[in-house]
Amino acid sequence: MNISFREVDPFNCWIWIKFLEVPSQSEKNYLDGLFDSWYVLGRLGGFNSENLQTHREGAELSWMSYDHELFKSTMPSLMHNLGQLEYQNLWSRCWVDFGTADPLSIDILINSLHQVSVDYVKIDELIIGGENSDWEVEDHPDSIFNN
Repeated sequence: MNISFREVDPFNCWIWIKFLEVPSQSEKNYLDGLFDSWYVLGRLGGFNSENLQTHREGAELSWMSYDHELFKSTMPSLMHNLGQLEYQNLWSRCWVDFGTADPLSIDILINSLHQVSVDYVKIDELIIGGENSDWEVEDHPDSIFNN
């Protein structure tokens, strides 16, 4: 799976997926579920890199002392909105307003889509941001910053 980035506007971002073959309905359902799950985690503040205490601790988590004050003092990191996944031939796209969610959210999506590509539906290319010349985008109705 080739991964590339174009211009990324965190409040008005398109995510583009190109498949090796046109995905079946069950494969589309799987991808829709992945994006829905990703959004729910983002909407609930799961992508907050200020509070990655267990990650920073490393492999040994037994008897770790969790810093509740650090947890309480971090700024919210909330994803604002996600559009429906749209499909057109070998392509799929999804609009997202990352809000204040950290770029960690993109890494998690990339990791998840990589595994989906290995196990379920082959993804040729993942593009974060920008537009495709053969699939015009318009201002998303849920965007709070329409041009």
